[in-house]
Amino acid sequence: MKLNWLFFVGITLFAGLSSCHRQRQKSQQRVPTDSMAVVKVDTIVQPKKDTAIAVKPVVEHEDIKVSIENVDFRYLSAKSKISFKSKDQEIDDASVTMRMRKDSLLWLQVSKGPIEVVRGIITRDSIKIVDRYNKKVYLYDFAGLSQQFNFQLSFDLIQSILVGNMPIPKKPGQRFKKEKDYFMLRQDEGKISLENYIGEQNRRLKKLLVTEQPTKNSLTLDYEDFTQLNNYLFPYTSLIELDYESKKDQQRYQTVFRIKHQKVELSEKPLSFPFSIPAKYERN
Repeated sequence: MKLNWLFFVGITLFAGLSSCHRQRQKSQQRVPTDSMAVVKVDTIVQPKKDTAIAVKPVVEHEDIKVSIENVDFRYLSAKSKISFKSKDQEIDDASVTMRMRKDSLLWLQVSKGPIEVVRGIITRDSIKIVDRYNKKVYLYDFAGLSQQFNFQLSFDLIQSILVGNMPIPKKPGQRFKKEKDYFMLRQDEGKISLENYIGEQNRRLKKLLVTEQPTKNSLTLDYEDFTQLNNYLFPYTSLIELDYESKKDQQRYQTVFRIKHQKVELSEKPLSFPFSIPAKYERN
């Protein structure tokens, strides 16, 4: 089991998970969405000339008031399926169970059929993944992974990706621009620039583009299938693309996740996070 698979299951998995078949209550209203398509990805890709949404020319307004709807919770649990493709790995419809305690802890279990293959736990400063298939343990931190993938990663970014919230709150002086059916807010944080596309109708984050300078490495998220969950509209389908240049061979690669929720719950009731590292497992 290679690093790309382990890393992206452990990190990007929290972007919103999947649903071939969902249990719905009468209070749930589902926004129509296209059926899931097979994602085809070239293993080596050229830098994107234009990764923004294809829309009409930007019209900037002096004072656009946009009230953004964010998801809040104490504990989150989800049962999902993911499809994944990178230059080294291809996974189709793996089953995932995920639990989360806001701002502090993410736990996941990945299975293929009846067999558990990965169990991981992510805190604000560490990532621990147990590969049960190969009897190996992988230990990381965000600083090391950010350097390896040439892209800034953090716990807060994962949490925002999971629930579809803006990773960085709007600051004084930042202004929205009206683009077709979206309100777009551009933010610059050090070497990172973010473009947040907020739906005009539901005021939820619909698309996020994160680009790092000067590498042009980028993370793109598209949220779909918004469904009423408690008092929030929650994205039950996510498409996540990471385009990056490898430090090893200076080639550009792309990794793609298709994530769909089967079931998601937000609650105040504490969850358990069972995790242990077998003594005989090889450490990497």
